[in-house]
Amino acid sequence: MKLTSRIKMYLRAYSFMAKGLASTDHPILAHIIPMRRCNLACSYCNEFDDFSKPVPTEVMFERLDKLAALGTTAIIISGGEPLMHPEIEKIVKRIRKHGMLACLITNGYLLTQEKIKKLNAAGLEYLQISIDNVHPDDVSKKSLKVLDKKLVWLSELAEFRVNINSVIGGGIKTPEDARTIGNRAVELGFSSSLGIIHDGLGTLKPLKGIERDVYFEMKEVGKKGHVRWNTFQKNLVDGKPNKWRCRAGARYLYICEDGLVHYCSQQRGYPGVPLLSYTTEDIRREYLTKKACAPYCTIACVHQVATFDNWRNPQTLGVKGAVRRESVQAIKTVYQIEQTEKA
Repeated sequence: MKLTSRIKMYLRAYSFMAKGLASTDHPILAHIIPMRRCNLACSYCNEFDDFSKPVPTEVMFERLDKLAALGTTAIIISGGEPLMHPEIEKIVKRIRKHGMLACLITNGYLLTQEKIKKLNAAGLEYLQISIDNVHPDDVSKKSLKVLDKKLVWLSELAEFRVNINSVIGGGIKTPEDARTIGNRAVELGFSSSLGIIHDGLGTLKPLKGIERDVYFEMKEVGKKGHVRWNTFQKNLVDGKPNKWRCRAGARYLYICEDGLVHYCSQQRGYPGVPLLSYTTEDIRREYLTKKACAPYCTIACVHQVATFDNWRNPQTLGVKGAVRRESVQAIKTVYQIEQTEKA
């Protein structure tokens, strides 16, 4: 990434951080789906199908215009596989037209040198590629062996930031591959991150044995990338709940291919309101609503957004969201602690 482009992006990011702190009535981050279909079928993933058509570009424009009207700061384009959308560059341009940060998450398979140049021209600012292993297997085809050539192209051509994300847990056969992938990312000048595979509600699948060892070893690689390790992640690895205020449905929105607002990719159906009818009142309601899944949540982007508001505005409305039994007990415990502190 060129130095001037990097400086401009950081300046915009800092200005948006100031905006996020100044007001709570707008979304900081929206995750939007232009294509549910994927060219792969990783066995741990529940966010794709093999038949959906792309959302029409004009419909995507309408949704992005609405997000801009709500004051949204940044947009993540995901899927499925968003690069399967035939007009993905136009979608990126529309985001930038509104002055919002433009990010994209991809499996990388469809990247070519020409596609990278087109994404540069469209104004993409951040791209994340998910790579799960060194060699493809029946759990995941997102392997370093297949994608390394495309990573080299990105290091040579991309004018946007690139992060390489690996996952651990949930049946990944060779968790130690995360070390190799993280080191290769840093070698090419990219940042690296490591996520814990969650269950179908977005909550924790605890790490054991080699998975746990690798997770903590990756702290050293993370220092060279953009990952920041803290008590939040350590609690999850240890199977312990976290006390925090999830602002999904308010500061973070997940917009599915049907144009409905959900808490996140794993809590679809809550609140399930059409984006085009979403209002500031919806944002204020969900901002104050406790989420039952929060104590064991592993959805990193929702955690990051919540840091803007964890220190203010206690959530006073009733609990919503599908939840694991452990989370029900955890949120009761948090409530009891809060009541004790008030007394």
